[in-house]
Parts: sequence; structure tokens; C-alpha cells
Amino acid sequence: MRCCGRVLDQTFLEEFVRQLEIYAVKTGYVGVFALSFFGSVIPFLPLPYLFLVVILSDTLDPLLLGLLAGLGGALGKISSYALGRFGYKLMGETRRRKMDALRRLIDRFGALGVFIFALTPLPDDILYIPIGITGYSFTKFMIASMAGKIVLSVGVAYLGRAYLSLFRAFEIGNGLSTAISIGVLAVITVLLLRIDWELFTAHWERDGLRGVLTNLQEILVLKRSKNSSAQG
Repeated sequence: MRCCGRVLDQTFLEEFVRQLEIYAVKTGYVGVFALSFFGSVIPFLPLPYLFLVVILSDTLDPLLLGLLAGLGGALGKISSYALGRFGYKLMGETRRRKMDALRRLIDRFGALGVFIFALTPLPDDILYIPIGITGYSFTKFMIASMAGKIVLSVGVAYLGRAYLSLFRAFEIGNGLSTAISIGVLAVITVLLLRIDWELFTAHWERDGLRGVLTNLQEILVLKRSKNSSAQG
């Protein structure tokens, strides 16, 4: 029964994706925008909307096609950021203070990381959810995400069918890729919550990488500092 259920679920998903593709082809720009949005809104379960960008690039304007696909993809990723922000709001005051320290640390390069993950086939939810957990600026996140998605989609539109074989290569082993992505996210989230980012920032600003490595056990809260012991 379980096997039948899995087969039915997979068949339903494949049929659902096929119907979305038919809808996008029939509706052109609007369909691609809708599919790119809904194809990005569920973390770790992306729909291959770039495939449609390639197909439609022969009949529609590649620039407008790429702009709408990138915009839809970026708007869909708000769900990943929001999921992280929701987690931040559930934290206690002490944990929030540590996340705030981390946010100040990544403020310098966070936008670049978001842009790179949006621009490449990297599983961007791995970054976007933790970015939300730290309370990183939504405006900076959206600008970087939108820029990356639009550049990617416009590039794919202009490359057309030449890009199709490359995109299919990234779809190989999609189930395994999803499982690995979720596992990596779990590890990153545990580290985010485990690390004392106030201590990390203090040691980094004072002694750089050497200071962080020297005090790694204390930063990871594997041992209590002398000050904490004294206060206890």
C-alpha cells in the first residue's frame, strides 16, 4: 500500500507539473510569472520554471520573459526568508541577541551571498532561511535575490535551447539533492543557534581568525567562560 501511495504521489506531482507547464505555454508571460512564483514558494521543492523560459524564448521577447521569470522567482523566495524570520521571533531574548551579533557580522557580505545563490543552481533555501533567522534586512535580501534571479532568467532566455541540456544536468538526482539540502540546512541551523555570536564577534574584532579558533570551545558553548563560572 505504501509503495502504491508513493507511486500515486509521484504520478500526481508529475501530472501537476505537466499541467502547470501547459498553462504557462498557453498564457505566455503571465503563465511564466505565475509558474516561477509558485515554483519557488515551497522551500526545497522547486519546479523547473527555467525549462519553460528556454522553450518560450523562441517566441517571446527574451528580456521581458527573463525579467518576469526572475521577478516571480524572487517573490516566491520570500517564503524561505519569512520562515527564518518566524523562527527568529520565537527565540528568547538571549538567543536573539546572539543572532543580532551574527547579523552585524554578515551585514558586509550577506547581500553578495544571496545574489550568488540566486544566480546559480545552488539550493538557495540553505542560505535564505538562516539569513531570515538572523534578522537580516528584508530590503537588502529582496534586492540581492531579485537581481540574481533576473540576471539568471534573462541569461537563460537569451541562451535559449543551448541552456536546456545544462539545466537538465542540474535536475539529475533531484530527490537526493533535496535530502542533502535539508540535512545541510539542519546542520547550519544548529550551528547558528549553538554559537555564541557575541563572543564570536568580540574575538573576531579583537584578534581576527586566530582569536576565534583559540576560543572556539567557548564560542560553541562547549565550555563555560571564567566570567560565566564566576557569576554562577
